[in-house]
Amino acid sequence: MSERKLAIVALSGGMDSCVTAAIAKEEYDLAFLHINYGQRTENRELQAFHEIVDYFDVEKRTIIDFTHFKKIGGSSLTDQNIEVSKADLNNINVPSSYVPFRNANILSVCGSLAEVIGASAIFIGAVHEDSSGYPDCRPDFFKAFERVLNLGTKPETKIEIITPIIQLSKEEIIKKGVELSAPLHLTWSCYKSEDKACGVCDSCALRLRGFQKAGIEDPIEYENKPVYD
Repeated sequence: MSERKLAIVALSGGMDSCVTAAIAKEEYDLAFLHINYGQRTENRELQAFHEIVDYFDVEKRTIIDFTHFKKIGGSSLTDQNIEVSKADLNNINVPSSYVPFRNANILSVCGSLAEVIGASAIFIGAVHEDSSGYPDCRPDFFKAFERVLNLGTKPETKIEIITPIIQLSKEEIIKKGVELSAPLHLTWSCYKSEDKACGVCDSCALRLRGFQKAGIEDPIEYENKPVYD
């Protein structure tokens, strides 16, 4: 029996959560959790999730369906009436792709699962580089939510929220992923398309710029592949 502690990785199927999983695997046994929340690329992200978990050869995987985000709306990822905008990497306002309080919902279900299976940590691939637009990607948010989890669970439950890449740039995340042999070729980041990545949404732009700065070819296929400063 392994003496390593158990951790849950919130794995969207994207690059950041994939690299986070590779980091977590160095010290923990892993259980993976994926959320379907009615996003435009739900099927493609789920495919990426399964392929990444298979790559890491982990049996423990849980898939949760959140139907409420689509009912609530307010995001271009869940509301077909809101257009997925082209990337503006200089934007300092909350982008239309922000899903209201999504990370809190994800961490809540991770906390429930952690308490049941005896996990001592939750890993989530939040990146502070995104936090100018996404208020639930800030380090202070995760520190506060960790306190909430431990106040709201049984006294013997101790859960740590770990955000190992939160202070890294996309370039640094990519280099870390290559260093750890994370399966970046299996990841999906596009907000808009499920066949070829669009290359122009916020997520594609941040990813492409990271690969370009790292001097590494992005292994996934794009409809458009602009050069980002």
